[in-house]
Amino acid sequence: MADLKNVTDASFEQDVLKADKPVLVDFWAEWCGPCRALAPVLEELAEENSDKIEVVKVNVDENPGTAAKFGITSIPAVYGFKDGEHVASSIGAKPKPALEQEFADLLK
Repeated sequence: MADLKNVTDASFEQDVLKADKPVLVDFWAEWCGPCRALAPVLEELAEENSDKIEVVKVNVDENPGTAAKFGITSIPAVYGFKDGEHVASSIGAKPKPALEQEFADLLK
């Protein structure tokens, strides 16, 4: 399985907003059960679509600035970014087909 890159408040702009390709950002926390359930699904998406997108993780407890900037109030929250813009969101643990549908524009 793909190990997802951990992004911090300090590296968010470089790793996500200035990325060469679309990025899915998994906002999560260590104590969040649904977040842990979602992790293997995101790793699978990352592996199968590595040519099209990058999937990264932001721990909201360790990086409250980024979480606050994007109004994260419920986790897991997966946000899609393209060309520095937040273009799609998915809140809660969902099966892979649901995520593929919600982020279809980024997976083309």
